[in-house]
Amino acid sequence: MRCAVITLAHGRHEHLLLQQEALATADPPPDRYVVVAIGDEQIADVLARREPAAEVIGLRASRRRLPLARARNAGAELALRHGAELLVFLDADCVAHPQLIARYAAAATLSGPALLCGPVGYLPPARGGGYRLERLAAQATPHPARPVPREGELLPAADLLLFWSLSFAITAEGWRRVGGFCEEYEGYGGEDTDFAQLAAQAGLGMMWVGGAWAYHQHHESEDPPLQHAEDIVQNANLFHRRWGWWPMEGWLAQFAARGVARFERASAQWQLLDG
Repeated sequence: MRCAVITLAHGRHEHLLLQQEALATADPPPDRYVVVAIGDEQIADVLARREPAAEVIGLRASRRRLPLARARNAGAELALRHGAELLVFLDADCVAHPQLIARYAAAATLSGPALLCGPVGYLPPARGGGYRLERLAAQATPHPARPVPREGELLPAADLLLFWSLSFAITAEGWRRVGGFCEEYEGYGGEDTDFAQLAAQAGLGMMWVGGAWAYHQHHESEDPPLQHAEDIVQNANLFHRRWGWWPMEGWLAQFAARGVARFERASAQWQLLDG
């Protein structure tokens, strides 16, 4: 099964280099490594003359809201044009276990069109010298809210709200049935949940794939993600218009408690507050 790994990148060059280094050890390696550089002209040079060779697509973007949905679609379009049968999406800060591609490919053969999600392990901050590939599995802590199937096990997922694009795979047939990500979303939040709803609408289920580990490199983050409040509020309103219910309710409630956003009953929409 011809596989393409698709990654979006804006900055995070050190994270991206470790991802590329790990993919060079994959068994089997990806047939194509597609990197969508969002408003970052340095990425082609950063990844040049290294294995696996990266096919870099440049995508213009404003500094305020990165077009993540459009970028994933652009990466998938290139991969499909070159004959990819399996699309594996990894965030730029995720490092693939050597068997990630093999596990996703085996799962795709067994499950047919479906959203395939491997477990994600979170890494502590890197110490002097950075991360070492051979130590990642021992250092990683699985996400507490997501299943960790046994290696080689396929576990049907009952809750599509747990889908995320951090690490997932889908066959070319499944991607075409879903139609890609909705490009009305810009910035952080909501487009993953929307994609899962589109997949369900197209008749695709979701499977947890044992052994398809991705390791998330540590970086500073906020909880709730206040730096993405504008994106989350606008994308939540868009999602509600499309599907009739609210995503990211926990974050919206936390924004309201902090005076960052409020629900306007007259318009039945969330509004970002100044200051």
